[in-house]
Amino acid sequence: MTRKILVTSALPYANGAIHLGHLVEYIQTDIWVRFQKMQPKERVSECWYVCADDTHGTPIMLRAEKDGITPEALIARVHSEHSRDFAGFHVAFDNFYTTHSDETRDCANEIYSRLQKGGLIEKRSIEQYYDPVRQMFLPDRFIKGECPKCGAKDQYGDNCENCGAAYTPNDLIDPYSTVSGAKPELRNSDHYFFRLSDSSCQSFLRRWTRESGRLQPEAANKMQEWLGFDENSDENKLTDWDISRDAPYFGFEIPDAPGKYFYVWLDAPIGYMGSFKNLCTRRGIDFDEYWKPDSQTELYHFIGKDILYFHALFWPAELEHAGYRTPTSVFAHGFLTVDGAKMSKSRGTFITAESYLQQGLNPEWLRYYYAAKLNNSMEDIDLNLEDFAARVNSDLVGKYINIASRCAGFISKKFDGQLTTTDAPWLKPLRDTAQTIAQAYEDREFGRALREVMALADSANVIINDRKPWELAKQADNNPEVSAQLHAACSEAIEAFRLLTLYLKPVLPKVAQAVEAFLGIAPLTWSDAAKPLAAGHQINSYTHLMTRIDPKQIAALVDANKATFSPAPETVAQTTVGHDDSISIDDFMKIDLRIARIVAADHVEGAEKLIRLALDIGETQNGGMKTRQVFAGIKSAYDPALLIGRMTMMVANLAPRKMKFGISEGMVLAASDPNGNTPGIFLLAPDAGALPGMRVK
Repeated sequence: MTRKILVTSALPYANGAIHLGHLVEYIQTDIWVRFQKMQPKERVSECWYVCADDTHGTPIMLRAEKDGITPEALIARVHSEHSRDFAGFHVAFDNFYTTHSDETRDCANEIYSRLQKGGLIEKRSIEQYYDPVRQMFLPDRFIKGECPKCGAKDQYGDNCENCGAAYTPNDLIDPYSTVSGAKPELRNSDHYFFRLSDSSCQSFLRRWTRESGRLQPEAANKMQEWLGFDENSDENKLTDWDISRDAPYFGFEIPDAPGKYFYVWLDAPIGYMGSFKNLCTRRGIDFDEYWKPDSQTELYHFIGKDILYFHALFWPAELEHAGYRTPTSVFAHGFLTVDGAKMSKSRGTFITAESYLQQGLNPEWLRYYYAAKLNNSMEDIDLNLEDFAARVNSDLVGKYINIASRCAGFISKKFDGQLTTTDAPWLKPLRDTAQTIAQAYEDREFGRALREVMALADSANVIINDRKPWELAKQADNNPEVSAQLHAACSEAIEAFRLLTLYLKPVLPKVAQAVEAFLGIAPLTWSDAAKPLAAGHQINSYTHLMTRIDPKQIAALVDANKATFSPAPETVAQTTVGHDDSISIDDFMKIDLRIARIVAADHVEGAEKLIRLALDIGETQNGGMKTRQVFAGIKSAYDPALLIGRMTMMVANLAPRKMKFGISEGMVLAASDPNGNTPGIFLLAPDAGALPGMRVK
């Protein structure tokens, strides 16, 4: 059956610049879409790629106010900036739209109405902090105070970054609003909830997340941790989702609920539908064909692993119970590190897309480097700046471009730009590998695809080196036999270059376009691998297609971003008034961080959040292993049975703490989103090979 495909990338938030970390996703998606669009129409008749700016929420409202403009003006400005950056890296959306649109509003209202009729929307009164100065209810991220567990100052309203404790804003000591500095007041407000805990949602999600191809194996396993493993169990691991916010708020007002607005995460994924509906109107596409429950089309979401919770639980549950189709697959990818570490503004490695382009670096260098590292897992990838230059210079310039630059000139000078026969036996493996490379692209194994391509480039270069056309050219003028050898060697090299260009086209679209012009051919499609250029085909004069990366360009890029992201004087003043958060290396070395293996784990009777862990950190007692008992507040995220055998990290020299359940002899390390955008708690784990008791330093 002919495939019809709709593809989306996660919506960039309209509150900041696109940086190189963001581009991992958009480049990955763009490569996959370009590959699909190169397929014959009888195989893929339609492939649409849509996205939009995510434009709603309190941060947008407050930033616009700070800039002295309306939210509409802010999101229009950011949309222009995002569009510029995506175009600069050749990300070819069929529609890059905005969630602040009539189409998204209509879809959101429709989905809400259907869920409401299905009994899955519930109104409840909740107690929430209110800023009396700004006269607004405060999201958790806009409340800070003293941690109720360890006493650390300036902690967010949902968890402590110092000790890792999770709590509610009500638990904070001396809370204050980060918006006005005022002491917030607790007030009641009616909120609307999507009943994700309903048995119909639970049973659907347990089935859907296990269906073949919906999620990557590691993502499916994570979903089962959140959902519970027993299909027939009454245990409910999912909580209902608050989908409303109070005015003032920049977003869509909920129908029949004055002063109540859809929470941004409700209408953000619906923005996929809104963007596509806008495209359908302009291009005459049948929207319902793609979104009806029994649709035979394919729907793919490319996302970062940090928003898997929303896309693999809330989103399919909403769609299913509102009478729409669910995604064919959700593809999650890892994060980007730079030189092995998290992107850092102070180190100059928090690099914006705009600054990369302003320094004159070729965007296709980065597209190639990312593709060479990408596979279909959720692993993080690293942008090693030294390796980046070396790989681009070696692969793209030294292997690929080198073929044309060494041979094209002889065709123009000696043979009036005309090729001879290009169907030589040595080119057959290059043609036959087309299906292998195609399958790697289809499977999102881009690194594997490019390894195949570069292996072919290596073999082509070996043959060219053996035939030495530059030496044949010296003898060709007065020797017809040598001239024929030169003509064949260079024509076959050009054909090899054409095949390599075809395979690289999803990654290097602009280079491919230039090669198509140089060769005088129509835009390459995948079926062209089997069709050699004919004898007598006329090519044009060759112009250089790509330069090498100069190390000075990398240095300038890092320097430019250090300058761009140095804190402004007023920011420094704000962060140093009252206390100094910095510590010395001596202070850090006082913390004894150790690799730990979880030997045993079980629920703590009477405790809502705790799991009792027995940890091996390499200590012995009476000739045997000694374990540490630690109580960890991770029950909401982990099944104890699945923790046994896992490696993690712990603070080994924390003073023992007496609890009513027993003595806790340390603390395991975990991460959570202080802004509340990514629900969940995530245990830290060492790299493979680390052993219990090793010191972390």
